[in-house]
Amino acid sequence: MGFQASERLYLGMDFGTSGARYALIDKQRTIHAEGKREYPNYMKEDSLDWALSWKTTLFSLLEDVPVHLRPLVSSISLDGTSATTLIIDSKIGEPLVRPYLYNESCPDALLLVKSIAPINHTVCSGSSTLCKLVSWWNNDDSDKKSTMLLHQADWLLWLLHGQLGVSDYNNALKVGYDPEADSYPDWLLSQPYAQLLPTVKAPGTSIGHLKGDIRTQFGTTDSIAAFLAARATKPGKAVTSLGSTLAIKLLSTTRIEDARYGVYSHRLDDKWLVGGASNTGGAVLKENFSDEQLEKLSEHINPMEASPLDYYPLKSVGERFPVANLKMEPR
Repeated sequence: MGFQASERLYLGMDFGTSGARYALIDKQRTIHAEGKREYPNYMKEDSLDWALSWKTTLFSLLEDVPVHLRPLVSSISLDGTSATTLIIDSKIGEPLVRPYLYNESCPDALLLVKSIAPINHTVCSGSSTLCKLVSWWNNDDSDKKSTMLLHQADWLLWLLHGQLGVSDYNNALKVGYDPEADSYPDWLLSQPYAQLLPTVKAPGTSIGHLKGDIRTQFGTTDSIAAFLAARATKPGKAVTSLGSTLAIKLLSTTRIEDARYGVYSHRLDDKWLVGGASNTGGAVLKENFSDEQLEKLSEHINPMEASPLDYYPLKSVGERFPVANLKMEPR
């Protein structure tokens, strides 16, 4: 594809007021791919469901990253609008109330915030994150034990890495975080709602790896990389790859999903890679044979003849493909 296997690319996403965009760059800041999406208008009761709109846009942007470049992405960074605030259920990560937008003012909380914060502090504005937090705290009658405050960028990144409650000192500035002291000030920590405040890291700090389901849905897996390496370009062509597990991918013009058989489809430009991955493969063989034994025994296999043996080697109970059976025993 014109890239070295060791080359790394960096994905940045910018969530603005009306839409979001992405750019994929290398260390020399050369742009290898870019795109943008407008936020879809999802309604919840009588107002826009901003959280669902942002979430949908995030996954749309990931889908837009060219498949052949995805294996080269080594890190992802994301920004959002300043002081866009979400009150989250800390157990499941979902918003408890509609988001407070960046330009939304909560004058009902301003006098209280001014009474605890230093004079002319950043939080002494009706649209500050802290005013939004205090307004919600004073007006919401729900149990607040399992709640958390996150900013727009924090929550969207949580959807990718799964570590709830992490922010950075730029986003946390308008909730009262002191970037010079690198801590929340005492006047803020003494408040009852301080329990909702997220952990703060420096911008650009690595938080965690992508969740497994995100890698599966949007990443290029080993079997996809194998398919691309085999240069199979015509629909109907299939490629099997034997690693720790055994996988097959077939190029198709039709998307196929059937959980009964463990069949799913990855998008590949305007076509689909239909296939699945079995739990059998090299890993279970490595448990029972040495490399030397595997090499010698493999020389005696005639791939043109079907095996008369009814073996089904699995490391543990359960199979994914060609049948999804959690109780399937190795044989």
